Amino acid sequence: MKAAHLTLVAAALCFAASHVRAQEDQPPPYEKGPVWSFTEIKTKGGHFDDYMKYLDGDFKTESEALKREGRLLDYKIFVVTDPRQNEGDVWIAREYPNMAVFDHSTADDYALDKRVLGSITKSNEQMAARDSIRQFLSEVMAREVILK
Repeated sequence: MKAAHLTLVAAALCFAASHVRAQEDQPPPYEKGPVWSFTEIKTKGGHFDDYMKYLDGDFKTESEALKREGRLLDYKIFVVTDPRQNEGDVWIAREYPNMAVFDHSTADDYALDKRVLGSITKSNEQMAARDSIRQFLSEVMAREVILK
């Protein structure tokens, strides 16, 4: 009786193991998709419209240049209607084709800034000017998965 019980247990374990192997042989139910970054910004008092002008100007110009080069697929601006204390009121979402897009040399990045903004000095000055109208709170990067 005990041998029969052990035989049943062994058979059940073999079946379970073969079932697991069969599942492992199946492709995953998703594929890697694009990479998204989400930047949380808090505009300083009285400067919301100033920041929106920046987004519609230099930010948009640079983003469109990145799209033309294939480094950026899309971007979106979201306004939080009622942010809680210490939360941002503007979210910037950027969609990149993959992680490899971030693997450019610093020289390539500087060259892009120069083409789009005119010079690295101008780019740095603009970054400093933005700090007077907004506070960078956080950035999160996530890979989208495409369910099959």
